Amino acid sequence: MSELTCLELAAVLWFAHLWSQMGLAQGAFDRAYLFGSRDAKVAPKGVMWGRATRAFANYVENFVAFSALDLGLMVTQHSGGLAPTVWIVARVIYLPLYLFDVFYLRTAAAGIAMLSLLFMLWRLFAG
Repeated sequence: MSELTCLELAAVLWFAHLWSQMGLAQGAFDRAYLFGSRDAKVAPKGVMWGRATRAFANYVENFVAFSALDLGLMVTQHSGGLAPTVWIVARVIYLPLYLFDVFYLRTAAAGIAMLSLLFMLWRLFAG
């Protein structure tokens, strides 16, 4: 996939994280809290919403680095090779692994995504 396609898919994946968090919030909070002003902090019921929230926060942290590196590769007309595609695939796999608490594979997916970012950085500097 091209760097531009990967950036577009990364944005779509951002929405997937957001929608999973929003969808799971319906089971974690009552309607009064969800549609109210949320003046008082309410503890969520269950663990899935918390997992979706933490997975989303992790994605946002990584999305910033990915976007910067991917845009850098596009602007300098360097190729990221397969690294942007590997990052997307690893991050797609990461979300359900996090939601369903598959911790060793989740860590492997996150590690592969991180290595992809490092490879993109190397490709950006090495040309």
